[in-house]
Amino acid sequence: MIRIEHLTVAFDGQTVLKDCSLTVPVGGHVALMGASGSGKTTLINVIAGLVKPDHGTVTARGKISYAFQEPALFPWLTALENVNVVLSDGRETLDEARKWLREAGLEEHSHKYPHQLSGGQKQRVALCRALAYGGDILLLDEPLKGLDADTRDSVAALLRRECAGKTLLLVTHDPREAEALCDAVLRYRDGQFV
Repeated sequence: MIRIEHLTVAFDGQTVLKDCSLTVPVGGHVALMGASGSGKTTLINVIAGLVKPDHGTVTARGKISYAFQEPALFPWLTALENVNVVLSDGRETLDEARKWLREAGLEEHSHKYPHQLSGGQKQRVALCRALAYGGDILLLDEPLKGLDADTRDSVAALLRRECAGKTLLLVTHDPREAEALCDAVLRYRDGQFV
């Protein structure tokens, strides 16, 4: 469950979030849509504890998994190691990490480092890492960005399966993605839900 009450965040004197309130129930899947730079990523960064609000409260009950808008992979680790690092970072969980990469169509790239992967491959590795972490709450910031149509469909199917019963807050610009993955869509403009 995620509950946001009267949340306000400003950077350098500019208010990004203005008195926002939102509740996502346990198992609810909500998409946030709005223009670039409107504050959607800031909102999920506050939920994840990465940005401190100026006013208001955020309650997130459960373990949080976060797939950032940019993949944020460790450059010194292979794709397999990047997923495994959230499991145990030991040999005993490599098979589970490999399973996640296989689910995302990346098994043949498991030995590659981030600089050897395409943008879409990096995005999928980051998504595998978030899913492998096993959170009760999933924060996904444009998880299908940069994927071709076939890959996007297969990854969306993976997300539907793995997010069942979990709380999902999805940031996207794609109405089809929102419809495919979420029960509700919130539009976001000028720092507020509309």
